[in-house]
Amino acid sequence: MPEISQFECSRCHEIVPAGGPQTVCRKCAGSLYVRYDLAPLRGLANRENISKNHFASGWPGMWRYRSILPDAEPVTLGEGWTPMIRSRRYPNLFVKEEGANPTGSFKARGLAMAVTMARHYGLKKLAVPSAGNAAGALAAYAAVAGIEANIFMPKDVPFANYFEAIMYGANVTLVDGLISDCGRIIAERKEKEGWFDISTLKEPFRVEGKKTMGYELVEQLGWEYPDAVFYPTGGGVGLIGMWKAFAEMEELGWVRPGKRPRMIAVQSSGCAPVARAFEAGEKASQMWKDASTFASGLRVPKPYGDYIMLEILRESGGVALSLADETILASLKDWARNEGILLSPEGAAATAAYDHLLTTGFLTPQDRVVLFNTGAGLKYTDVTAEAAGIRKPA
Repeated sequence: MPEISQFECSRCHEIVPAGGPQTVCRKCAGSLYVRYDLAPLRGLANRENISKNHFASGWPGMWRYRSILPDAEPVTLGEGWTPMIRSRRYPNLFVKEEGANPTGSFKARGLAMAVTMARHYGLKKLAVPSAGNAAGALAAYAAVAGIEANIFMPKDVPFANYFEAIMYGANVTLVDGLISDCGRIIAERKEKEGWFDISTLKEPFRVEGKKTMGYELVEQLGWEYPDAVFYPTGGGVGLIGMWKAFAEMEELGWVRPGKRPRMIAVQSSGCAPVARAFEAGEKASQMWKDASTFASGLRVPKPYGDYIMLEILRESGGVALSLADETILASLKDWARNEGILLSPEGAAATAAYDHLLTTGFLTPQDRVVLFNTGAGLKYTDVTAEAAGIRKPA
């Protein structure tokens, strides 16, 4: 595992020395990237031997890539190395099933890494605003690490998210508002309470955990890029992390140089700040008013890293688009009945977007595509059942 050589601001490229916990750039408040000296790793950390990097348990998880993760003792529950499921109807379409992670979502990756580094730095109290799944993930990994977790969630999050955070022993506050309101409360109280804020892209290590999705999908496809990657986009850490992973793999020589995947950000039309900014040619999004969607993970009215996502989408030749909740729900039902996969609402936004981009000709059935189902569908039983009008018989 490499030592961190420095942190670099994603906006102004200011270099911040390594050695202690960091939040955002002090000059411009941009998100920080973790940077390593990868040159010595080209011969030592090659793609042929990473599969040997197992813990004593024999389960590699995302830590099979520990040669390009920070040098710290992991806090782990076996996250990562999730299945890549080939569609029964579309032979070039793969679903990356992140619901197979501990706590049932992709948030396990980022929070495992963030809590690992929090313990490494000796932090005792963490706080996070969450649209749902980050709450359960932080609560679980904080329980493993013996760190206090303080969680703020909108009061209408799926019940499973609230339940698991309580069961893991976190301090949970339900807020009459959106995730942006939760973040504001943390910002107002963190200094007094002694909390370290691990909000999306306000610390550098959740990106490091999420980047392992990029390494995995490339390895699972035979160390070659797909033509496109669909990512349900709320905070967008995974999209940003995968793009960082692609750059690292190219520097390490793990993947042949060539055109990277077209990155496709998918949102609900009830909360689509990134899609609106992309269509308008803007460099950053504007706050989305009256955000509303049953895909709770997409209900982020202004992502902190919007400027990074928009840059990636344009550089990759990708697109950001939004779909109505009715279309998302129809795709969720379709995939359950015809593919045997109960998607999360966010994952169904990606499958609906795939259908849309086939219709428009942006993609063809011959394009090799990876869609992310970011969470287990069963975690959304209450909100999906309500959206679908399903009630248990008396």
